[in-house]
Amino acid sequence: MTRPSTCVKLVFLHFGFAITLLLVALVAGSMVYCLLVIIAARRYLRQQTPRLESAPPISVLTPLHGAEAGLEENLRSSFAQRYPQFELLFAFRQSDDPASAIVHRLMAEFPQVRARILITGEPPYPNAKVFSLHLMQAAAQFDLLVMKDSDVRTGPEMLERIASEFQDARVGMVTCPYLALAVRGFWWKLDALGMNTQFLGGVLVARMLEGMKFALGPAIAVRRSILAEMGGIETLNDYLAEDFVIGQTTDRLGHRVILSSYRIEHHIGGGSLRSNLLHRLRWVRSTRRSRPSGYVGELFTNPLPLALALCLWEPRLWPVALASALLRALAAWVSVHRVLRSRLTFVEWMCLPLQDLLSFVFWVAGFFGNTVLWRGRQYYLGRDGRIALIG
Repeated sequence: MTRPSTCVKLVFLHFGFAITLLLVALVAGSMVYCLLVIIAARRYLRQQTPRLESAPPISVLTPLHGAEAGLEENLRSSFAQRYPQFELLFAFRQSDDPASAIVHRLMAEFPQVRARILITGEPPYPNAKVFSLHLMQAAAQFDLLVMKDSDVRTGPEMLERIASEFQDARVGMVTCPYLALAVRGFWWKLDALGMNTQFLGGVLVARMLEGMKFALGPAIAVRRSILAEMGGIETLNDYLAEDFVIGQTTDRLGHRVILSSYRIEHHIGGGSLRSNLLHRLRWVRSTRRSRPSGYVGELFTNPLPLALALCLWEPRLWPVALASALLRALAAWVSVHRVLRSRLTFVEWMCLPLQDLLSFVFWVAGFFGNTVLWRGRQYYLGRDGRIALIG
């Protein structure tokens, strides 16, 4: 007859083996994911950019609200485009917006560029950016529209590259990969590191496995006819992640969404730890509602926390954890050095484990809560990604 103490030992033995097996499976999955990032990056880099044979006129739409750091250089990159025919439209809520003086100064500096300002007033629905884009799109003269955020900085050839990618009549939308940069704020720099080494990898893998069924918010180019076909951009007026939805809708309507070969710079805001934590929380809660099944799969995009958990639980399996860490480092190098054509500094390499641990914590936090703080206002975030102002 088996003693009770022996039964307890057997239960704990089986439980421990099950945990070990689960952690090994998760680490192995994260290693496969890192390999997929490397393969997806190589496929992205092999795409050919067609030669520009005709240059359709382009309207560039930029919503503005306040004068964040680096705004003048960001907007100057729009004025300095080397392209035959384009116009710039800027939208403010109020005429005395601090960014207004910057735009007027640039209009005087580049008199040859056609630029216009729209005063929108307060938005009548939750997503103020969509309201500004709706009014600018209605005022725009041209059929090819580039929606460019105020924190985006580009080279002078961006419009030419985007126009060349629209020569394929099947393409309805082009969205640009971006190098995230944070000039100040340690926590924001960590956030930028995660965008460049983790988020981009997920975009590339999704592109390879299922095609681009979404868009990236900082810079999106779209045909006016696509917006009309979806009922107008104002139909996205209460979505938090309108960029994801507009790409998803374009794909659902049967038009191609492509990840441009042109890389832009996305200068994310610096600030306090609290502001960054709220930003991260809004990001993960929005992502979970935009792609519920894909969000669960993001567990495998965190190989370093999984490898650390395996080492702590079963130290003898450190070679498996080490192999996972090396693959994570290789995937990060490919994403930043090859795709984004930038460099990871020694300090950034040292901070990568901290960023991955923080990313894992917020991934878990994303499963809980249904409110977000956005531009100083609190919103309820519904299951379908729609927002409603609280109070």
